[in-house]
Amino acid sequence: MAAVIFALLFLYIYLPAISPRVTGAQRLPDIIVIGVRKGGTRALIEMLKLHGSVVAAQNEVHFFDWDSHYQRGLDWYRSQMPLALPGQLTVEKTPAYFTSVKAPERVLRMKPDVKLLLIVRDPTIRLLSDYTQVFHNQLEKHKRPLPLDTLLMRDGELNSNYKPLNRSLYHVHLERWLAVFPVDSIHLVDGDALIQDPLAEVKKVEKFLQLEPQINASNFYFNATRGFYCLRARGRDRCLHGSKGRKHPPVSPEILQKLYEYFREPNRMFFELVGRTFDWK
Repeated sequence: MAAVIFALLFLYIYLPAISPRVTGAQRLPDIIVIGVRKGGTRALIEMLKLHGSVVAAQNEVHFFDWDSHYQRGLDWYRSQMPLALPGQLTVEKTPAYFTSVKAPERVLRMKPDVKLLLIVRDPTIRLLSDYTQVFHNQLEKHKRPLPLDTLLMRDGELNSNYKPLNRSLYHVHLERWLAVFPVDSIHLVDGDALIQDPLAEVKKVEKFLQLEPQINASNFYFNATRGFYCLRARGRDRCLHGSKGRKHPPVSPEILQKLYEYFREPNRMFFELVGRTFDWK
């Protein structure tokens, strides 16, 4: 009996010291959601986090587009990442990377084999969502936001200097990434389809990332109050922040028509670039 007690005491005291513990480590990301702004990047990364082999940075790091952050170096960037266990993939998302001139080369120098996710929506809808976010940000700061007509129009024509307009010229920015990365490094997510049928789009992402299929229909439920799908995992239901899915301010039919006409040719060029089409007006 004494020998058994002694053996148990030995295991209790010394085994933890001689047995390797599996601990997490902060690693440079294996996956980066590079954009687009107001395309559904937050929804996408929250859906990816449903997978047990994916861990995500908590915030947008802006490492590759902000010089002040980039100058802090890769060790600082790594410190912004979550703890990942062996076999887990780390993902970071900053939508501003897509339109950054410097980001593609900087990302390549960090990790040439990084996987890139780009989520796009109808360019006109994306622009309206972009304006809506700024509109509400101004209200929260007790400022009076300018009407979209004032920002978007100049002398009866669309203002090409309006940043949300430029952000919706997808082919311009994607050409810069494709000049640096092979096309098979970038997976295109349909942001409009992600809203209507999230599971189908997420399964495509799982396949691109070579993840074991885990995410399934039980991870999604439609919230009639919010008007979109929410997430369910480990017995917990959660929806995106209330700032997501806001109703757009009213826009005149004339301006909408101008936007549809303006994006027609850029959209065609984008479709040709990626070898597929989207159901955009």
